[in-house]
Amino acid sequence: MNFTEKQQAGKEVMNNIIIKCWEDENFKSQLLADPVSTIEKFTGKPTNIPEGKRLVVVDQASSSDAVYFNIPAKPDMADFANVELTDEQLEMVAGGWSGDWSLTWEIAKLIVKHVLG
Repeated sequence: MNFTEKQQAGKEVMNNIIIKCWEDENFKSQLLADPVSTIEKFTGKPTNIPEGKRLVVVDQASSSDAVYFNIPAKPDMADFANVELTDEQLEMVAGGWSGDWSLTWEIAKLIVKHVLG
C-alpha cells in the first residue's frame, strides 16, 4: 500500500504517540484527558480537527479482552458532488472488483481526504 508523504508523516506521528503512551503514563493520562492540546504540544504543530468535531482517544490497554471496531460517520454524499477522480484512481475502479482490499482503501482515503481536508 502506498501512502502519500502527508499520510506517511501522520502514520509516524501516530506511532510515536502510541510509543510515548506506552513509555509515559503521565503523557497517556494527558492524551486521554485533552487529546488535541496534548498532540499539539507533542508535535509542536496545530491539529486539523474540523469545526464541530472532537477527537476521542480510547485506552484499549484497559480492556485487553476486547477488540475495537470503529464505525465512522456516514459521509454526506453531497460533499462528493464535485469530486473528480484522477486518471490513476479511475483506472483503479474501471475494472470492477479485483478482490484486492487496497482498492477499497484507496477510495476510503479519497473520501476521508475530501471530507476532512
